[in-house]
Amino acid sequence: MRRVALHTLGCKLNFAETSTIGRQFVERGFQVVAIDDPSDVVVLNTCSVTERADREARQWIRRALRHSPGAFVVVVGCYAQLEPEEIASIDGVDLVLGATEKSRLFEYARDFHKDRYPRIHVSDVSASLDFAPAFSAEVGNRTRAFLKIQDGCDYTCAFCTIPLARGASRSMSPDAVVQQARMLADSGYREIVLTGVNVGDYGRKDGTSFLELLLKLDGIDGIDRIRVSSIEPNLLTERVIDRILGSRKFCNHFHIPLQSGSDAVLKRMRRRYLADDYRRVVEYINRQDSDAGIGADVIVGFPGETDELFEESLEFVIDLPVTYLHVFTYSERPNTPAAAFGGAVDPRVRFKRSEVLRMAGSRKRKEFFSRFLGASLPVLFEGGTEGNVSGLTTNYIRVRVDGGRELSNQILSVRLVDAKGDECRGELQDHTPSCDATSVELEELS
Repeated sequence: MRRVALHTLGCKLNFAETSTIGRQFVERGFQVVAIDDPSDVVVLNTCSVTERADREARQWIRRALRHSPGAFVVVVGCYAQLEPEEIASIDGVDLVLGATEKSRLFEYARDFHKDRYPRIHVSDVSASLDFAPAFSAEVGNRTRAFLKIQDGCDYTCAFCTIPLARGASRSMSPDAVVQQARMLADSGYREIVLTGVNVGDYGRKDGTSFLELLLKLDGIDGIDRIRVSSIEPNLLTERVIDRILGSRKFCNHFHIPLQSGSDAVLKRMRRRYLADDYRRVVEYINRQDSDAGIGADVIVGFPGETDELFEESLEFVIDLPVTYLHVFTYSERPNTPAAAFGGAVDPRVRFKRSEVLRMAGSRKRKEFFSRFLGASLPVLFEGGTEGNVSGLTTNYIRVRVDGGRELSNQILSVRLVDAKGDECRGELQDHTPSCDATSVELEELS
Protein backbone atom coordinates (compact mmCIF):
# COMPACT_ATOMS: atom_id res chain seq x y z
CA MET A 1 0.00 0.00 0.00
CA ARG A 2 1.40 3.37 -1.02
CA ARG A 3 1.54 6.05 1.63
CA VAL A 4 0.65 9.74 1.42
CA ALA A 5 1.46 12.48 3.93
CA LEU A 6 -0.75 15.58 3.94
CA HIS A 7 -0.15 18.82 5.80
CA THR A 8 -2.21 22.01 5.99
CA LEU A 9 -1.05 25.56 6.63
CA GLY A 10 -3.41 28.45 7.21
CA CYS A 11 -7.16 28.63 7.56
CA LYS A 12 -9.97 26.17 8.26
CA LEU A 13 -10.95 26.41 4.61
CA ASN A 14 -7.56 24.96 3.67
CA PHE A 15 -8.10 22.24 6.27
CA ALA A 16 -11.41 21.25 4.69
CA GLU A 17 -9.83 21.12 1.23
CA THR A 18 -6.89 19.02 2.44
CA SER A 19 -9.32 16.57 4.05
CA THR A 20 -11.15 16.23 0.74
CA ILE A 21 -7.87 15.51 -1.06
CA GLY A 22 -7.00 12.98 1.64
CA ARG A 23 -10.27 11.09 1.11
CA GLN A 24 -9.51 10.90 -2.61
CA PHE A 25 -6.16 9.28 -1.84
CA VAL A 26 -7.82 6.75 0.48
CA GLU A 27 -10.35 5.90 -2.23
CA ARG A 28 -7.38 5.08 -4.49
CA GLY A 29 -5.84 2.71 -2.01
CA PHE A 30 -3.34 5.00 -0.27
CA GLN A 31 -2.61 4.95 3.44
CA VAL A 32 -2.56 8.41 5.03
CA VAL A 33 0.44 8.95 7.35
CA ALA A 34 1.84 11.85 9.35
CA ILE A 35 4.05 14.40 7.60
CA ASP A 36 7.13 13.22 9.51
CA ASP A 37 6.57 9.56 8.61
CA PRO A 38 8.17 7.99 5.51
CA SER A 39 5.80 8.36 2.57
CA ASP A 40 5.61 7.91 -1.19
CA VAL A 41 3.65 11.12 -1.82
CA VAL A 42 3.61 14.42 0.09
CA VAL A 43 0.87 17.02 -0.38
CA LEU A 44 1.30 20.42 1.25
CA ASN A 45 -1.63 22.86 1.21
CA THR A 46 -0.18 26.34 1.71
CA CYS A 47 -1.17 29.79 2.95
CA SER A 48 0.21 33.13 1.80
CA VAL A 49 -1.43 35.66 4.07
CA THR A 50 1.98 36.88 5.34
CA GLU A 51 5.63 36.54 4.38
CA ARG A 52 5.99 34.33 7.43
CA ALA A 53 3.39 31.95 5.97
CA ASP A 54 5.43 31.69 2.78
CA ARG A 55 8.58 30.99 4.77
CA GLU A 56 6.81 28.38 6.86
CA ALA A 57 5.63 26.61 3.70
CA ARG A 58 9.18 26.38 2.38
CA GLN A 59 10.33 25.00 5.74
CA TRP A 60 7.64 22.31 5.71
CA ILE A 61 8.56 21.25 2.18
CA ARG A 62 12.17 20.74 3.21
CA ARG A 63 11.13 19.03 6.43
CA ALA A 64 8.94 16.55 4.55
CA LEU A 65 11.78 15.80 2.13
CA ARG A 66 14.16 15.06 5.00
CA HIS A 67 11.80 12.32 6.18
CA SER A 68 10.85 11.14 2.69
CA PRO A 69 13.68 12.12 0.30
CA GLY A 70 12.25 10.10 -2.58
CA ALA A 71 8.64 11.21 -2.23
CA PHE A 72 6.62 12.80 -5.00
CA VAL A 73 5.95 16.30 -3.61
CA VAL A 74 2.81 18.25 -4.54
CA VAL A 75 2.32 21.84 -3.37
CA VAL A 76 -1.11 23.48 -3.61
CA GLY A 77 -2.90 26.42 -1.99
CA CYS A 78 -2.56 30.18 -1.98
CA TYR A 79 1.26 30.30 -1.98
CA ALA A 80 1.28 27.89 -4.93
CA GLN A 81 -1.15 30.12 -6.82
CA LEU A 82 0.77 33.33 -6.17
CA GLU A 83 4.42 32.20 -6.35
CA PRO A 84 4.55 28.93 -8.30
CA GLU A 85 8.04 29.44 -9.74
CA GLU A 86 9.46 30.18 -6.31
CA ILE A 87 8.08 26.90 -5.00
CA ALA A 88 9.17 24.93 -8.07
CA SER A 89 12.74 26.15 -7.52
CA ILE A 90 12.93 24.15 -4.26
CA ASP A 91 14.84 20.96 -4.94
CA GLY A 92 12.55 17.94 -4.59
CA VAL A 93 9.23 19.61 -5.50
CA ASP A 94 7.53 17.76 -8.36
CA LEU A 95 4.16 19.41 -8.94
CA VAL A 96 2.75 22.87 -8.19
CA LEU A 97 -1.00 23.35 -8.62
CA GLY A 98 -3.00 26.56 -8.51
CA ALA A 99 -6.37 27.24 -6.90
CA THR A 100 -8.39 25.84 -9.80
CA GLU A 101 -6.06 22.96 -10.55
CA LYS A 102 -5.77 21.46 -7.06
CA SER A 103 -9.18 19.79 -7.41
CA ARG A 104 -7.72 17.87 -10.38
CA LEU A 105 -4.58 16.73 -8.55
CA PHE A 106 -4.75 13.10 -9.72
CA GLU A 107 -5.15 14.15 -13.33
CA TYR A 108 -1.97 16.27 -13.18
CA ALA A 109 0.04 13.89 -10.98
CA ARG A 110 -0.69 10.89 -13.21
CA ASP A 111 1.21 7.96 -11.65
CA PHE A 112 3.17 10.12 -9.15
CA HIS A 113 6.41 9.41 -11.00
CA LYS A 114 9.20 11.90 -10.33
CA ASP A 115 10.38 13.67 -13.48
CA ARG A 116 13.64 15.47 -14.04
CA TYR A 117 11.98 18.89 -13.72
CA PRO A 118 8.99 20.08 -11.66
CA ARG A 119 5.70 20.78 -13.39
CA ILE A 120 3.57 23.90 -12.79
CA HIS A 121 -0.15 24.16 -13.56
CA VAL A 122 -1.53 27.52 -12.46
CA SER A 123 -4.26 29.48 -14.26
CA ASP A 124 -5.78 32.94 -13.81
CA VAL A 125 -8.44 32.79 -11.11
CA SER A 126 -9.80 36.30 -11.59
CA ALA A 127 -12.76 35.18 -13.71
CA SER A 128 -13.24 31.68 -12.32
CA LEU A 129 -16.67 30.84 -10.93
CA ASP A 130 -15.96 27.14 -10.38
CA PHE A 131 -16.75 25.91 -6.88
CA ALA A 132 -14.89 22.88 -5.58
CA PRO A 133 -16.83 21.33 -2.67
CA ALA A 134 -14.82 20.40 0.41
CA PHE A 135 -15.37 19.25 3.96
CA SER A 136 -13.30 17.63 6.65
CA ALA A 137 -14.21 14.04 7.45
CA GLU A 138 -11.06 12.40 8.69
CA VAL A 139 -10.92 8.72 9.48
CA GLY A 140 -11.44 8.07 13.18
CA ASN A 141 -12.49 11.66 13.92
CA ARG A 142 -16.24 12.20 14.14
CA THR A 143 -16.47 15.27 16.35
CA ARG A 144 -16.26 18.52 14.37
CA ALA A 145 -16.45 18.88 10.59
CA PHE A 146 -15.44 21.97 8.63
CA LEU A 147 -17.84 22.48 5.73
CA LYS A 148 -16.85 24.80 2.88
CA ILE A 149 -19.86 26.81 1.74
CA GLN A 150 -18.20 29.78 0.00
CA ASP A 151 -14.92 30.62 -1.73
CA GLY A 152 -13.17 33.70 -3.09
CA CYS A 153 -13.74 37.37 -2.29
CA ASP A 154 -14.91 40.47 -4.16
CA TYR A 155 -13.53 42.88 -1.57
CA THR A 156 -10.47 44.99 -2.33
CA CYS A 157 -8.76 45.34 1.04
CA ALA A 158 -5.40 46.98 0.47
CA PHE A 159 -3.36 44.38 2.34
CA CYS A 160 -4.99 41.15 1.18
CA THR A 161 -3.84 38.59 -1.40
CA ILE A 162 -6.84 36.29 -1.10
CA PRO A 163 -8.74 37.66 -4.16
CA LEU A 164 -5.53 37.12 -6.17
CA ALA A 165 -5.14 33.58 -4.83
CA ARG A 166 -8.78 32.39 -4.79
CA GLY A 167 -10.64 34.60 -7.24
CA ALA A 168 -14.13 36.05 -7.08
CA SER A 169 -16.75 35.27 -4.46
CA ARG A 170 -18.85 32.20 -5.21
CA SER A 171 -21.02 29.85 -3.20
CA MET A 172 -22.23 26.27 -3.01
CA SER A 173 -25.95 25.91 -3.66
CA PRO A 174 -28.15 25.78 -0.53
CA ASP A 175 -29.42 22.31 -1.46
CA ALA A 176 -25.84 21.01 -1.77
CA VAL A 177 -24.90 22.52 1.60
CA VAL A 178 -27.90 20.89 3.27
CA GLN A 179 -27.13 17.57 1.58
CA GLN A 180 -23.52 17.59 2.80
CA ALA A 181 -24.59 18.66 6.30
CA ARG A 182 -27.01 15.73 6.46
CA MET A 183 -24.29 13.37 5.25
CA LEU A 184 -21.98 14.62 8.03
CA ALA A 185 -24.77 14.14 10.56
CA ASP A 186 -25.33 10.59 9.32
CA SER A 187 -21.57 9.98 9.68
CA GLY A 188 -21.78 10.80 13.39
CA TYR A 189 -20.48 14.36 13.56
CA ARG A 190 -21.85 16.45 16.41
CA GLU A 191 -20.68 19.88 15.20
CA ILE A 192 -20.35 21.53 11.78
CA VAL A 193 -18.22 24.65 11.27
CA LEU A 194 -19.28 26.73 8.26
CA THR A 195 -16.16 27.96 6.45
CA GLY A 196 -15.26 30.15 3.50
CA VAL A 197 -13.21 33.19 2.57
CA ASN A 198 -16.12 35.61 3.04
CA VAL A 199 -18.90 33.51 4.57
CA GLY A 200 -21.31 36.41 5.07
CA ASP A 201 -21.27 37.02 1.30
CA TYR A 202 -22.78 33.58 0.78
CA GLY A 203 -25.42 33.41 -1.97
CA ARG A 204 -25.34 37.09 -2.93
CA LYS A 205 -24.83 36.33 -6.62
CA ASP A 206 -27.33 33.49 -6.65
CA GLY A 207 -30.46 35.16 -5.32
CA THR A 208 -30.15 33.76 -1.81
CA SER A 209 -28.36 34.82 1.39
CA PHE A 210 -26.42 33.61 4.39
CA LEU A 211 -29.50 34.15 6.56
CA GLU A 212 -31.60 31.91 4.34
CA LEU A 213 -28.95 29.21 4.55
CA LEU A 214 -28.94 29.42 8.35
CA LEU A 215 -32.70 28.91 8.36
CA LYS A 216 -32.34 25.77 6.23
CA LEU A 217 -29.52 24.33 8.35
CA ASP A 218 -31.39 24.96 11.58
CA GLY A 219 -33.89 22.29 10.59
CA ILE A 220 -31.42 19.44 10.05
CA ASP A 221 -31.73 16.57 12.51
CA GLY A 222 -28.67 14.86 13.95
CA ILE A 223 -26.35 17.85 14.22
CA ASP A 224 -26.09 19.20 17.76
CA ARG A 225 -24.05 22.28 16.95
CA ILE A 226 -23.39 24.60 14.02
CA ARG A 227 -20.62 27.18 14.33
CA VAL A 228 -19.76 30.07 11.98
CA SER A 229 -16.00 30.29 11.46
CA SER A 230 -15.64 34.02 10.69
CA ILE A 231 -17.86 36.75 9.29
CA GLU A 232 -17.24 40.35 8.23
CA PRO A 233 -18.83 42.97 10.52
CA ASN A 234 -20.63 44.75 7.68
CA LEU A 235 -22.33 41.46 6.78
CA LEU A 236 -23.22 40.43 10.34
CA THR A 237 -26.70 41.92 10.49
CA GLU A 238 -28.98 41.98 13.49
CA ARG A 239 -31.23 39.42 11.77
CA VAL A 240 -28.29 37.04 11.35
CA ILE A 241 -27.27 37.58 14.98
CA ASP A 242 -30.83 37.01 16.19
CA ARG A 243 -31.09 33.78 14.18
CA ILE A 244 -27.82 32.45 15.61
CA LEU A 245 -28.57 33.40 19.21
CA GLY A 246 -32.22 32.39 18.97
CA SER A 247 -31.42 28.84 17.90
CA ARG A 248 -30.60 25.87 20.16
CA LYS A 249 -28.40 24.52 17.36
CA PHE A 250 -26.12 27.47 16.52
CA CYS A 251 -23.17 28.23 18.80
CA ASN A 252 -23.12 31.56 20.63
CA HIS A 253 -19.68 32.29 19.22
CA PHE A 254 -18.76 34.97 16.68
CA HIS A 255 -15.38 35.64 15.08
CA ILE A 256 -15.48 39.11 13.53
CA PRO A 257 -12.41 40.60 11.78
CA LEU A 258 -11.67 44.12 13.03
CA GLN A 259 -8.14 44.78 11.66
CA SER A 260 -7.91 48.22 13.31
CA GLY A 261 -9.77 50.35 15.82
CA SER A 262 -8.66 53.55 14.06
CA ASP A 263 -10.88 55.02 11.35
CA ALA A 264 -7.86 56.53 9.60
CA VAL A 265 -6.21 53.12 9.33
CA LEU A 266 -9.44 51.36 8.36
CA LYS A 267 -9.87 53.79 5.46
CA ARG A 268 -6.31 53.18 4.27
CA MET A 269 -6.97 49.45 4.52
CA ARG A 270 -10.09 49.91 2.34
CA ARG A 271 -12.31 48.14 4.85
CA ARG A 272 -16.07 48.50 4.46
CA TYR A 273 -16.91 49.84 7.92
CA LEU A 274 -15.63 52.25 10.55
CA ALA A 275 -14.84 51.64 14.20
CA ASP A 276 -18.27 52.72 15.44
CA ASP A 277 -19.94 50.33 13.00
CA TYR A 278 -17.91 47.48 14.45
CA ARG A 279 -18.67 48.57 18.01
CA ARG A 280 -22.41 48.56 17.36
CA VAL A 281 -22.28 44.96 16.07
CA VAL A 282 -20.29 43.71 19.07
CA GLU A 283 -22.41 45.60 21.60
CA TYR A 284 -25.60 44.27 20.03
CA ILE A 285 -24.35 40.69 20.42
CA ASN A 286 -23.32 41.41 24.00
CA ARG A 287 -26.75 42.84 24.85
CA GLN A 288 -28.51 39.83 23.37
CA ASP A 289 -26.22 37.27 25.05
CA SER A 290 -23.53 38.46 27.46
CA ASP A 291 -22.13 34.90 27.56
CA ALA A 292 -21.37 34.83 23.83
CA GLY A 293 -17.75 34.37 22.79
CA ILE A 294 -16.59 37.15 20.47
CA GLY A 295 -13.20 37.03 18.74
CA ALA A 296 -11.50 39.71 16.66
CA ASP A 297 -8.63 39.79 14.16
CA VAL A 298 -6.36 42.83 14.46
CA ILE A 299 -3.46 43.88 12.21
CA VAL A 300 -0.70 46.04 13.70
CA GLY A 301 1.99 48.01 11.89
CA PHE A 302 -0.03 48.81 8.76
CA PRO A 303 1.60 51.58 6.65
CA GLY A 304 0.73 54.95 8.12
CA GLU A 305 -0.09 53.59 11.58
CA THR A 306 1.59 56.16 13.83
CA ASP A 307 2.07 55.72 17.56
CA GLU A 308 -1.05 57.83 18.10
CA LEU A 309 -3.16 55.75 15.72
CA PHE A 310 -1.96 52.53 17.33
CA GLU A 311 -2.91 53.85 20.77
CA GLU A 312 -6.32 54.79 19.38
CA SER A 313 -6.76 51.25 18.07
CA LEU A 314 -5.50 49.72 21.32
CA GLU A 315 -7.90 51.75 23.47
CA PHE A 316 -10.78 50.87 21.15
CA VAL A 317 -10.04 47.14 21.49
CA ILE A 318 -9.61 47.32 25.28
CA ASP A 319 -13.02 49.00 25.64
CA LEU A 320 -14.79 46.44 23.43
CA PRO A 321 -16.58 43.45 24.99
CA VAL A 322 -14.63 40.99 22.83
CA THR A 323 -13.36 37.85 24.53
CA TYR A 324 -10.18 37.02 22.60
CA LEU A 325 -7.91 38.44 19.88
CA HIS A 326 -5.99 37.07 16.93
CA VAL A 327 -3.14 39.53 16.37
CA PHE A 328 -1.30 39.74 13.06
CA THR A 329 1.85 41.73 12.39
CA TYR A 330 1.49 43.50 9.04
CA SER A 331 3.54 41.94 6.27
CA GLU A 332 4.04 43.50 2.83
CA ARG A 333 2.48 41.28 0.18
CA PRO A 334 3.47 41.54 -3.50
CA ASN A 335 0.84 42.94 -5.89
CA THR A 336 -1.29 44.45 -3.12
CA PRO A 337 -1.95 48.23 -3.02
CA ALA A 338 -0.56 48.53 0.53
CA ALA A 339 2.85 47.29 -0.62
CA ALA A 340 3.31 50.63 -2.40
CA PHE A 341 1.98 52.80 0.44
CA GLY A 342 4.23 55.25 2.21
CA GLY A 343 4.59 55.44 5.95
CA ALA A 344 6.09 51.98 6.49
CA VAL A 345 6.38 51.05 10.16
CA ASP A 346 9.75 49.80 11.41
CA PRO A 347 9.61 45.98 11.85
CA ARG A 348 10.82 46.30 15.46
CA VAL A 349 7.96 48.68 16.21
CA ARG A 350 5.50 46.29 14.60
CA PHE A 351 6.77 43.49 16.82
CA LYS A 352 6.44 45.58 20.00
CA ARG A 353 2.91 46.65 19.10
CA SER A 354 1.95 43.04 18.42
CA GLU A 355 3.18 42.04 21.87
CA VAL A 356 1.22 44.85 23.54
CA LEU A 357 -1.98 43.85 21.76
CA ARG A 358 -1.46 40.13 22.45
CA MET A 359 -1.12 40.88 26.16
CA ALA A 360 -4.38 42.85 25.99
CA GLY A 361 -5.99 39.86 24.29
CA SER A 362 -4.70 37.50 26.98
CA ARG A 363 -6.24 39.68 29.68
CA LYS A 364 -9.58 39.68 27.87
CA ARG A 365 -9.52 35.91 27.52
CA LYS A 366 -8.67 35.49 31.21
CA GLU A 367 -11.46 37.85 32.27
CA PHE A 368 -13.93 35.95 30.11
CA PHE A 369 -12.87 32.58 31.46
CA SER A 370 -13.04 33.79 35.07
CA ARG A 371 -16.73 34.59 34.67
CA PHE A 372 -17.50 30.90 34.23
CA LEU A 373 -15.38 29.40 36.99
CA GLY A 374 -17.72 27.40 39.18
CA ALA A 375 -20.25 27.07 36.36
CA SER A 376 -21.19 23.86 34.56
CA LEU A 377 -21.10 24.07 30.78
CA PRO A 378 -21.77 21.44 28.10
CA VAL A 379 -18.50 20.49 26.39
CA LEU A 380 -18.15 18.59 23.13
CA PHE A 381 -15.06 16.45 23.67
CA GLU A 382 -12.50 15.83 20.95
CA GLY A 383 -9.50 13.52 20.92
CA GLY A 384 -6.71 13.39 23.45
CA THR A 385 -4.44 11.07 25.36
CA GLU A 386 -5.60 8.27 27.60
CA GLY A 387 -5.43 10.47 30.67
CA ASN A 388 -6.32 13.84 29.27
CA VAL A 389 -9.00 15.06 26.83
CA SER A 390 -10.35 18.46 25.84
CA GLY A 391 -13.24 20.00 23.99
CA LEU A 392 -15.12 23.21 23.34
CA THR A 393 -18.12 24.90 24.87
CA THR A 394 -20.58 26.58 22.54
CA ASN A 395 -19.03 29.98 23.36
CA TYR A 396 -15.54 28.78 22.41
CA ILE A 397 -13.90 28.01 25.73
CA ARG A 398 -11.50 25.08 25.48
CA VAL A 399 -11.91 22.85 28.52
CA ARG A 400 -9.54 20.04 29.54
CA VAL A 401 -10.47 17.22 31.92
CA ASP A 402 -8.98 14.02 33.24
CA GLY A 403 -10.41 11.17 31.24
CA GLY A 404 -9.94 8.75 28.39
CA ARG A 405 -10.69 8.68 24.71
CA GLU A 406 -14.08 7.13 25.43
CA LEU A 407 -15.26 10.70 26.07
CA SER A 408 -14.56 11.71 22.46
CA ASN A 409 -17.61 12.98 20.55
CA GLN A 410 -19.75 13.17 23.68
CA ILE A 411 -21.37 16.36 24.97
CA LEU A 412 -21.00 16.28 28.74
CA SER A 413 -21.58 18.70 31.57
CA VAL A 414 -18.29 20.01 32.98
CA ARG A 415 -17.67 22.26 35.96
CA LEU A 416 -14.94 24.81 35.22
CA VAL A 417 -12.52 24.97 38.14
CA ASP A 418 -9.43 26.80 36.89
CA ALA A 419 -8.24 28.94 33.98
CA LYS A 420 -4.72 28.89 32.61
CA GLY A 421 -3.51 30.29 29.32
CA ASP A 422 -5.81 29.47 26.43
CA GLU A 423 -7.94 26.89 28.24
CA CYS A 424 -9.76 25.95 31.42
CA ARG A 425 -9.48 22.89 33.62
CA GLY A 426 -12.74 21.18 34.39
CA GLU A 427 -14.35 18.36 36.35
CA LEU A 428 -16.90 16.04 34.79
CA GLN A 429 -20.27 16.34 36.51
CA ASP A 430 -21.45 12.96 35.24
CA HIS A 431 -21.12 10.70 32.23
CA THR A 432 -24.61 11.37 30.96
CA PRO A 433 -24.47 13.22 27.63
CA SER A 434 -26.07 16.65 27.71
CA CYS A 435 -29.28 16.80 25.69
CA ASP A 436 -29.00 20.57 25.35
CA ALA A 437 -25.78 21.63 23.70
CA THR A 438 -26.44 25.31 24.31
CA SER A 439 -27.67 25.38 27.89
CA VAL A 440 -25.58 26.85 30.69
CA GLU A 441 -26.22 25.69 34.22
CA LEU A 442 -24.66 28.07 36.74
CA GLU A 443 -23.82 26.80 40.20
CA GLU A 444 -23.37 28.73 43.39
CA LEU A 445 -19.70 29.35 44.12
CA SER A 446 -18.69 27.59 47.32
